[in-house]
Amino acid sequence: MTTFALVPGAGTDSWYWGPLARALTARGHRALPVELPCDDDGAHLEDYADAVVTAVRADGPDPDDLVVVGHSFGGFTAPLVCDRIEVRELVLVTAMVPAPGESGSDWWAATGHRAAFADQLARDGRDPDDVVALYYHDVPEEIANEALQHERDQSGTAFEQPWPREGWPSVRTRFLLCREDKLFPPAFVRTVLARRLRGVVPEMITGSHHPMLSHPVALAGVLTAG
Repeated sequence: MTTFALVPGAGTDSWYWGPLARALTARGHRALPVELPCDDDGAHLEDYADAVVTAVRADGPDPDDLVVVGHSFGGFTAPLVCDRIEVRELVLVTAMVPAPGESGSDWWAATGHRAAFADQLARDGRDPDDVVALYYHDVPEEIANEALQHERDQSGTAFEQPWPREGWPSVRTRFLLCREDKLFPPAFVRTVLARRLRGVVPEMITGSHHPMLSHPVALAGVLTAG
């Protein structure tokens, strides 16, 4: 049995992981959607990582097989967990990959995201203020509407903090690239990975920025196949 620690992105709660957690549990694994202190101005990235470890250890001793899954801004937190507990594998789901000393707020300009996002917006021809079209365009309407109710305030503290690691941890890393992601377009992500995670070949999966809501069963299959 594998324990999957599910680390959310910015301004979201553990609810987003619910469908995937159920799909993983149905396969005989342990799934732990983590609640991060994202709305706490006193919380830093280290506190986010501590929250993950606390969730993993809540029910007993350290698991024999731990996989940490980071979504979006969770890419800043997931690697830090490796300094606190033994992790077999990191899985980044359409996640931000930080450079040493880089803050989340600086990441966008440093990676060239603005131009990539503008190009994607022009191709889509969509309303730039339509949050559903950006994040949940392939999610069932009732689930997308509920997702909007689970948005949380994201403190700027962790976003402004320089990423504290000197490099990527020596842990097997996978990157799941979402084919229909409008926020992090595939071509943009490939460029970032080529510069920052050399040797990690992204795995293309179906889905938008929230595949845990739109294709949870398929995502569970990909995670457990690793």
